[in-house]
Amino acid sequence: MTNKQVERALARTWPYGTHRAYEAGLRRAAAAWFAGKGAQTASGRPYCLARHDMWRGNIILPSVADYVAAEHARREGDNGFPLHQWVHHGLSSQAMVFNLIGALIVRDDLAPLQVAMERAGIAWPAGTARASFEHSDCATFNEDPSHPTSIDVVVEGEGGNLYIESKMVERGFGGCSVFADGDCEGMNPYPDQPQTCYLHHIGRKYWPMMAEMGFGQGGPVCPFASYYQFYREVMFAIASGGRFVLLHDARNPAFLKSAPGQPPRGLWPFLIESIPADLRDRVGRITMQSVVAAIRESGRHNDWIDEFSSKYGV
Repeated sequence: MTNKQVERALARTWPYGTHRAYEAGLRRAAAAWFAGKGAQTASGRPYCLARHDMWRGNIILPSVADYVAAEHARREGDNGFPLHQWVHHGLSSQAMVFNLIGALIVRDDLAPLQVAMERAGIAWPAGTARASFEHSDCATFNEDPSHPTSIDVVVEGEGGNLYIESKMVERGFGGCSVFADGDCEGMNPYPDQPQTCYLHHIGRKYWPMMAEMGFGQGGPVCPFASYYQFYREVMFAIASGGRFVLLHDARNPAFLKSAPGQPPRGLWPFLIESIPADLRDRVGRITMQSVVAAIRESGRHNDWIDEFSSKYGV
């Protein structure tokens, strides 16, 4: 056998699924859903609507689209409600969370989400909980109002809020733009060289908070280079007295994957190890599938949950 043949044979024995295969399945499901609606899609991309302003066509329930549009209009300004650049894309995580949780918000029925959280060991806020999309804050880290920490969903209530970041087809958490732009070598400034970080230089409070919370980020490579969004949102949730929750598609191998006889792998188990042990109960994870299951069990959303499952191939 040639080296190339050996390589291909070994590749077939890799025990984990690939992101490429996962994404291809989602694209097929989205394309079929748009085709069934007679939607106008982008040339060569039948899984994406033709234009950004067609985003309503990516939302299952008109009442949810109306709610999102009203919130977007109401919250113009510094505490804005951003519609992501790709919200018209069939694989948009923002559109997915609008579809999955939006009906629960509009119908004032968060009980299925509570069930999914509690099954995952995540404490639900006490009292009367309320949820909203696109929670933004620039004060905690002294950020520019045009670039605040923004989290997809917040569930507010007594005893601490839940800050939910949704991921579907994404390959990871967002990294630091200063590094991505080539303006930083990616050297770790923590714990004793924060002055070498541009973000610290302009007044951001990420590194002091990381030190205050007891993060032990050793090693030569800056943890923000690739995982800036993760640490920013986790620290924000904890500093706000709440919990950080990742909502992800269980099929996406980037966040969690397993194989017989092997420990779980993926970004989630890897990054959890870097959080101080006494703070790990302040972070949690649920899957899109677990929320769908709880919604089905409720019997109160049968008019749309099957369509959600079809749209996302669940």
